[in-house]
Amino acid sequence: MNIVSTKEFNANQEKYFDMALQGRVIIQRGQNMFVIQSIISNNEPDKIFDPDDDFYRSIPLEEVRDSIVGYIRKKHAK
Repeated sequence: MNIVSTKEFNANQEKYFDMALQGRVIIQRGQNMFVIQSIISNNEPDKIFDPDDDFYRSIPLEEVRDSIVGYIRKKHAK
């Protein structure tokens, strides 16, 4: 795993995309971090991520939206 700044990443994108074929590359921007990781490579064109436990525990976007809208309406009704 490699951690680089956005400035370093922008200057050497090809290098870090090549590194992402071997493992994760983390780009740090201030307090935020972003991960680049290859999910499909030339060696395994049909390989993609299978859903994991987090996916099955996730909440549909519509349900989140409805909950937020309901919460906001409830707060502003007072």
